[in-house]
Amino acid sequence: MASGLKHEKFSKLLTVPFGFIIGAAMDWTSGCAAALAFLFGGIWLSPDLDTRSKALKRWGILQWIWWPYRKLIKHRSFLSHGPFIGTTLRILYLGLISYLLLLLFTETNRIEILDRIQTQVLLRPQIIIALLLGIEASVWLHLLLDGDPLPTQLKK
Repeated sequence: MASGLKHEKFSKLLTVPFGFIIGAAMDWTSGCAAALAFLFGGIWLSPDLDTRSKALKRWGILQWIWWPYRKLIKHRSFLSHGPFIGTTLRILYLGLISYLLLLLFTETNRIEILDRIQTQVLLRPQIIIALLLGIEASVWLHLLLDGDPLPTQLKK
């Protein structure tokens, strides 16, 4: 299993090449979005957010938002390290927390927030796909560096 430093080093090292690949396949705006998402996924949205990891500490004073996630998700389970499943859960969890914080600390109502999200998704589907590809690719890199791409439960 790779150390947190190794995960970070490879995430940073492969960010630009990954962006160029996506940029060549889609367009350069999508490539930039994918590269940033790859870096964000590798450094801040790591499968290791369910432990007291470097990725968790990077959230600084906001690391408390991951406390329920850490209590509910077992480390290296298919819910944290499962390809697609783990990524989807972390994105949905972060989205839910962000949504709740927006409702608490802004005067924007929930309908406005949901309308804005829907508008962005409909106006920029290619960028959304590039962002999701970047985050998911960073998870695959994480799993490959761990040397064991299958979560513990999937090996039985």
